[in-house]
Amino acid sequence: MRSSRRHALTLAAAAALSAGLAAPAFAQAKLKVAAIYTVPVEQQWVSRIDKALKAAQARGEIEYVFSEKVANADYERVMREYAEKGHTLIVGESFAVEAAARKVAKDYPKVAFLMGSSGKPQAPNFSVFDNYIQEPAYLSGLIAGSMTKSGKIGLVGGYPIPEVNRLMHAFMAGVRETRPGAEFMVTFINSWFDPPKAKEAAFAMIDKGADVMYAERFGVSDAAKERKVLAIGNVINTQAQYPETVVASALWNMEPTIDLAIKTVREGKFKAEDYGKYSMMKYKGSELSPLGTFEGKVPKATMDLVAKRQREILAGTFTVKVNDSQPKSGK
Repeated sequence: MRSSRRHALTLAAAAALSAGLAAPAFAQAKLKVAAIYTVPVEQQWVSRIDKALKAAQARGEIEYVFSEKVANADYERVMREYAEKGHTLIVGESFAVEAAARKVAKDYPKVAFLMGSSGKPQAPNFSVFDNYIQEPAYLSGLIAGSMTKSGKIGLVGGYPIPEVNRLMHAFMAGVRETRPGAEFMVTFINSWFDPPKAKEAAFAMIDKGADVMYAERFGVSDAAKERKVLAIGNVINTQAQYPETVVASALWNMEPTIDLAIKTVREGKFKAEDYGKYSMMKYKGSELSPLGTFEGKVPKATMDLVAKRQREILAGTFTVKVNDSQPKSGK
């Protein structure tokens, strides 16, 4: 009996190796997963990755560890350390360290890498993802356009990179549909996590008449709350913290992306591919948050339009344009 079982395991291990899966991964009762974040884990973008990985850990599927606030100069070293320690799936964001991250992936072909990236997948083991949540960002813009009284909307972003630009453009497109002629003020703070700087940028816009703020970064909703104007959230739902300020948010759900990566690694089928589409509404990778405390305060005609557009998006009859160029202030 034991001999037969040992023989079966040997054959299965050989099959796993032939499929490209490392033998250590096959032997693990739980998949060893590591994540590397350049910002604090509570920062909205990486918090969604962390949430999805913790859910998989709670289900007993993975062992999960992470490093946060990793400087760009240290990123390659940390990646290598995790690969050397037997972590079979490494997740992170490689936007500022593309060359280094891809070099590490080449050196560890039996380790699966799933990285936030503006670039393409790199065979055999470097997959990419992105927060393609432009669809709910557009829907939140429909709401913002109907809630502004001044017709002036402020947008504060981190860096003018495609991942931010496309969400701002989608939001602005929604605003224009319900408030033609709206005026936009756009600024970037050149940081992923500097709430005080984002707050000051928001104050400057509010002083110029903006009465709805697009809070792409932490700190913007704080300014909106203090000045008693409205805000639209991004990536996470912060209405509980700002019940009289945040009307709605475009939510990013990383579970479809993370769960698929874990599944393919366990099955020995992980390969270099673009996971970006799994952030879209069709795959439940994004959604518009409930109105919550603003239920009944947004015009019914607007919410009817939101519901109509959402149905069309899910049916594939309405497409939110992806515009990765840097948005500018103006109409």
